Amino acid sequence: MASERDPSASRPLSELVEELLAHEGPLPIVTAGDPVLRRPAEPFAGQLDPGLLTRFVAALRATMHAAPGVGLAAPQVGVPLRIAVIEDPAPVSEEVRVVRGRVPQPFRVLVNPSYEGVGAGRAVFFEGCLSVPGWQAVVARHAEVRLTALDERGRAIDEVFTGWPARIVQHETDHLDGMLYLDRAELRSLSSNQEMADRWTQPTPAEAAAVLGFALPD
Repeated sequence: MASERDPSASRPLSELVEELLAHEGPLPIVTAGDPVLRRPAEPFAGQLDPGLLTRFVAALRATMHAAPGVGLAAPQVGVPLRIAVIEDPAPVSEEVRVVRGRVPQPFRVLVNPSYEGVGAGRAVFFEGCLSVPGWQAVVARHAEVRLTALDERGRAIDEVFTGWPARIVQHETDHLDGMLYLDRAELRSLSSNQEMADRWTQPTPAEAAAVLGFALPD
């Protein structure tokens, strides 16, 4: 219910998570319009005990796989905590791998992540979101980022990501700041999944830009 997903509610987050985990199957993914997606998430500071955190992370991973997606942030299941998971088997062609820098990423848990751009390089590609189902749009993002975070055991992460993994890191961390990819998107590029399949399967969005009438950043 909407009130249970409201970060301003006084209900302990551990109770919310326990209730979510009481149901079998993937967790329900909230969609654009739910306030939890538009408010900065709380830094994780032990709101979930270690056992509950482990179970919640496992549920996030299962939900990400079922969607399917390559990342999922806690607010996307209605839990306003700075926790996200990422994993990408990268089942793409060699051409796409080279152009987009999409390479396999192992499963990772990001707790209290933040990122900063490395250098001036930008990467511009279509992007979608499990919380904005049915649509994709072109987003310009840092081509390389430095991520700092903790893992699920509290160990420090300080790593540089490039290519598609950098895009995933930025997308999921943005969720924790109350941002959707549409906030950064070229809206003239907005395309349904059907149009994407029919028209815009090229490795880059150059043809879409020419036909739909938007400029790609230099």
